[in-house]
Amino acid sequence: MTGQGKDMLVLGIESATPVASVALADDQGLLGELLLNVGLTHSEQLLPMIDDLLRLCRRNRKEITGIGVSAGPGSFTGLRIGMATAKALAQGLSQNTRVRLAAVPTLEAMSWAMAGQPVQVSPMLNARREQVYTGLYRWRCVSSSEADGGSGNADRDNLSLGELFAARQRGKKERMPAGMGEDPCWTLDCLVPPEALHPEAWAERMKATGEEVFLLGDGAAMYKEIWMRDLGAQARLLPPITGLCRGSFIALAAIDAIRKGGQREKQGSAEDAAFYGMKPIYLRGI
Repeated sequence: MTGQGKDMLVLGIESATPVASVALADDQGLLGELLLNVGLTHSEQLLPMIDDLLRLCRRNRKEITGIGVSAGPGSFTGLRIGMATAKALAQGLSQNTRVRLAAVPTLEAMSWAMAGQPVQVSPMLNARREQVYTGLYRWRCVSSSEADGGSGNADRDNLSLGELFAARQRGKKERMPAGMGEDPCWTLDCLVPPEALHPEAWAERMKATGEEVFLLGDGAAMYKEIWMRDLGAQARLLPPITGLCRGSFIALAAIDAIRKGGQREKQGSAEDAAFYGMKPIYLRGI
């Protein structure tokens, strides 16, 4: 089954928020990304954007081995459009080789804006009704030596710095790596699962942790006064640009999920269940 290894090529689709974004990533990281924040209907944008992205990256649809899609919470219509697009593409491309699907929670994807920083991050979306969709995440560093039992870097550690740099130069590739890398190995922990609640209630829970928390997203910006009043120095409100949910975050998170899935998802019933069972995360009714 394709979807792991050197030939991995994953398409990321973000349509859960007002942003429409698509991205391509492989084992080396991000290849390309298109993002529009102009408020048009996602159904008018996604497929043309995907075609343009593939053309600009000089790849074709048949090379895609995995598709990640923003699963919510977010816009009800946007979520349905994104998932329908991902399923249709996966089904159409799976005539010869099965294309892996990964539903990426929107708030988890937004947390990739803080990738590599061992801090608490609370991504927020405006849920209206004086509520926010939010959760709490933390990036954690696990060294590659811990991940592989301490044997992965022995050869590298025996090289002098000169030999190491020379080896890197000989192995230089045409494009710069644009992913998380494997040393150190970072993993994203979900401390509090996504939910919809009033900002005052969330501020009270964050204050109880006693830790600094980084806030991002349109929900964070909308209720800035509450965070400043109730959390004070605990709150680190990030600029609005960091709160955009991007196709690149979806693609990289999908690659991470596919890698971690390993052999747990084999051909047949498990993949069929993932395909037919994929549903948006609404958190509450309309």
